This record gives sequence, C-alpha cells and structure tokens, in this order.
Amino acid sequence: MKDLLVKINAEIETFKAEAESLSEKGIKAAGARARKSSLEIEKLLKEFRKVSIEESKK
Repeated sequence: MKDLLVKINAEIETFKAEAESLSEKGIKAAGARARKSSLEIEKLLKEFRKVSIEESKK
C-alpha cells in the first residue's frame, strides 16, 4: 500500500507541474502531458480503492 501511495503522490506532483506549465507559461505540450497524468492518477486511485477495501476486510 505504501508503494501505491508513493506512486500516487509522484503522479500528482507531475500533474501539478505540467498543469502549471500550461496555465502560466502557455506550453501546449504540457497540457497533453497533464491530461495523460490525470488518466494515470485515475487508474492509481481506482487501485487504491480496491486495496483499501481489501485491507478493511482483514
């Protein structure tokens, strides 16, 4: 579970950096990278939900 949390936090940091590049600097490619990162965050959060439910059943 700790590894999963580390991955989630790293992906959120990546998203924040890319979104900032898009909004403040107007770098269009950063928008694509931010969208890709958001999809990865979604996948990781679904995995977290699954693992969390399994842990609570113990």
